Amino acid sequence: MSVPTLVALRDASILRPIDVHLAQTLCRLGHEESEWVALAVALTSRHVGKGHVCLDFDLLVAEEPSVMAPPGADADAKEALAAATWPAAPAWRAQVAGSGLVAGAGAPLVLDARGRLYLARYHGHQGSLGEGLLSRASLLRSDVDVDILSDGLRRLFPASGTDLQRVAALTAALRSFTVVSGGPGTGKTTTVVRILALLVEQALAAGTRPPQIELLAPTGKAAARMGEAIQRAVPDLDVSDAVKAAIPVDARTIHRGLGYVGRATEFRHGPNNPLAADVIIVDEASMIAFALLARLVSAVPKSARLILLGDKDQLASVEAGAVLGDICNAGDPWAYTPGWATTVGEIATDAVPSSVGDASVPSGPLGDCLVQLTHSWRFGDDSGIGRVARAVNAGRAQEVLEMLRRDEHPDVRWVGYAPGAVSLPGELIDEAMEGFAEWIHADGPAAKLAAFSRFRVLCAHRRGRFGVDAVNAKVELAVAKARPVGAGEPLLVVENDYVLDLYNGDVGIVLDDGDGPRAWFSAAGGGLRALAPARLPNHTACHAMTVHKSQGSEFDSVAILLPPETSPILTRELLYTAVTRARKTVTVYAPEEVLRATIDRRIERASGLRDVLWDAGTVGHD
Repeated sequence: MSVPTLVALRDASILRPIDVHLAQTLCRLGHEESEWVALAVALTSRHVGKGHVCLDFDLLVAEEPSVMAPPGADADAKEALAAATWPAAPAWRAQVAGSGLVAGAGAPLVLDARGRLYLARYHGHQGSLGEGLLSRASLLRSDVDVDILSDGLRRLFPASGTDLQRVAALTAALRSFTVVSGGPGTGKTTTVVRILALLVEQALAAGTRPPQIELLAPTGKAAARMGEAIQRAVPDLDVSDAVKAAIPVDARTIHRGLGYVGRATEFRHGPNNPLAADVIIVDEASMIAFALLARLVSAVPKSARLILLGDKDQLASVEAGAVLGDICNAGDPWAYTPGWATTVGEIATDAVPSSVGDASVPSGPLGDCLVQLTHSWRFGDDSGIGRVARAVNAGRAQEVLEMLRRDEHPDVRWVGYAPGAVSLPGELIDEAMEGFAEWIHADGPAAKLAAFSRFRVLCAHRRGRFGVDAVNAKVELAVAKARPVGAGEPLLVVENDYVLDLYNGDVGIVLDDGDGPRAWFSAAGGGLRALAPARLPNHTACHAMTVHKSQGSEFDSVAILLPPETSPILTRELLYTAVTRARKTVTVYAPEEVLRATIDRRIERASGLRDVLWDAGTVGHD
């Protein structure tokens, strides 16, 4: 067996040209002649491109090089790789450890104590992010009137028994760092609006100005949805008009909040110029890239509260890292320390599990900052969508298949098709036409936008015979035959335009109102706005969209299309995210073996952040 060369890996599409170029350049500048070291450098670069933070040799060598080649890889290169294997992990790490590329100050690579290889920039982000979160997690607030807080908790969270939303609000009031995780419909937005009310009440009771609150999200669409949700919730709060008036409803992207100055790594705000805010709330935290969260945490003033909202079980960022999962201990059990459990019980009368008597469950300041909302107000115990989502999330493939085969849950169904199929299932196009029928025949832009938002086809891939592009082409042909003249063209914005206040993920309808075609979009605060199509940023058709692109969106019904063969992108997190985009009905189109493999596979992203947070951040039990 031989060690694969950089050229063979590039020709097999395992490495990108940029990965090979980086390895060759660093080895040349560092006078490094070892092919093993060059291979490690190139693979580290490629792993970052695939969403990992580092290269874990142990995980890598468990898989043969030829298995990693995508279906369209060069045939000769794949044949050459069939006789190749990775070096043994211990020997490979030893070669890298002895290289000048990882030794000394300013080295471009870092090999950590557990043998993981990082590009130096990402190792720096990991260190600063871990340090920033741990230092903030240990801070308890001294600026809280407990009596006022207790009264507010009773008024805004009147439920008897343990209410995890109330626990989340108490945590956010008393600590400088809070994470509220939960699936769709578990009340994250409801909770955060009441948190803001509690914090404003504290300030007004003390005779000080209301806190300066910054609402942030990783995408423009997520920011807009956050602002709209808060705006809808504020009028129903059991608080004074003065408190309501002090709650902001305008949210921004993290890039805008940090002061994006034109390059991906440059911002006005950072450790030497922190954000002018007392409370910073970040929605859709699962979508935040590793490096971006590190920069955000470094820009949060030491006196400010940082609150992250998100679903730890959803798809992670398309860029490197899975930060919300790492912060939440990757879904493994954790517990509150006895002292914090006592505090919660005394102030909020909620009984929460502490770490007493179970030394195997980690606890500590970071664990005390976490609240996992579990009760879904959208999906009841008998909801097929809710039950399928929970089973997918738990990796119970057989249970999912049995539920989809039975007719006891009319809100979920499965349409199987042959593995290796070359054409789209005809039933999918029929369902799409039924789902879009109301939009096709609706009258006027407002009615059309509302109707179009009720159904979507969600695909795992963008390209290929079963990807978004292919589905959009098929549906467009079918729609063109069915709709009346002037029915309008739907579009999906795919880049942010801050001048036009349009963001990646916004959906519009192009209609000719007699004065020429105009693109209609929903406006902030209600109503519509129209723009000339020539002014629009990059956009595409949107009868179908990728599951990644659908994050943060909700539809009455979705049709989920998985391809006829497995691929690394098919994971339980992807299927869970797709299923939970629906409020009323879900149809899954997939061969049985592909569906099983998807539920069995979890996203595995190599990172040391979880170790930094949970090894250093846990404490012994009282």
